[in-house]
Amino acid sequence: MATTRRQRKSIWMSELDDLVRGACGGFLFGIPLLYTMEVWWIGSFVTPPIMLVAIVSTFIVIFLLNRTAGFRKTKSIKASDALMDTIETIALGLICTAIVLLLLREITPDVPLDEALGKVLFESVPFALGVALANQFLSGSREGTDNRSDHTAQPQDDQLNATLADIGATLIGSTIIAFNISPTDEIPMLAAAISAPWLLAMIAASLLISYGIVFEANFAKQPRRLQQQGIFQRPLSETVMSYLVALIAAAFMLWFFQQLSFDDPWTMWLRYTLILGLPAAVGGAAGRLAV
Repeated sequence: MATTRRQRKSIWMSELDDLVRGACGGFLFGIPLLYTMEVWWIGSFVTPPIMLVAIVSTFIVIFLLNRTAGFRKTKSIKASDALMDTIETIALGLICTAIVLLLLREITPDVPLDEALGKVLFESVPFALGVALANQFLSGSREGTDNRSDHTAQPQDDQLNATLADIGATLIGSTIIAFNISPTDEIPMLAAAISAPWLLAMIAASLLISYGIVFEANFAKQPRRLQQQGIFQRPLSETVMSYLVALIAAAFMLWFFQQLSFDDPWTMWLRYTLILGLPAAVGGAAGRLAV
């Protein structure tokens, strides 16, 4: 009986691990397109036949990817398994997309249902691709994560170097993902529509997604991240510190592209920076996985 419960728990934990990895892969691939107003507009006016074509096309591509890659650690080549994984992949992409569009206030109770569906459907395509490709390109192994308790004290210089390496990787990753978003008109548009409670929700989402990508999604080099020593080298403190670095990078990019100036009120700086901070945090998390 106890063995059966352990096996059942192991199955559910494996499923949760797969879903977290897939969702994080979707955020890495799909977050830039979510800040593109042209896609919002296309989704707002798309007709049902075009929606159907988009669904079928996405389904075929994801199905083929799941036969060779997929977001699971163990994959079967059976068509039935690939079919079920494809449905789950698209559903996960749709859910993640809807959550982010809700945070960005591009979907509200006032938005008509067909318009909301169009936005979610078109924005979810790169998310679904990211979910399907997460395991092939980003997956690592949890082996070695149990050695966290074997850390030996490192010299102060080594800890400082590790911390500086993380800061540099966060800055580079944040810039790569958020640089193309920062000069666009989407940031002012979103800032005008998002209220303070939703900004707080965006902060929470940025921290949660960043933490998931680096420490929970089982991507490559995750075991090494858990073993690395440094001034902030603990999952919670590293996530918070890296998010602050990503916000600094976001603020600088907004100033660089003259979206903000020193004459603007601090509330405007805060609002713009937090909005761009979401993709910057995702990029920063990806950057930290690369070092």
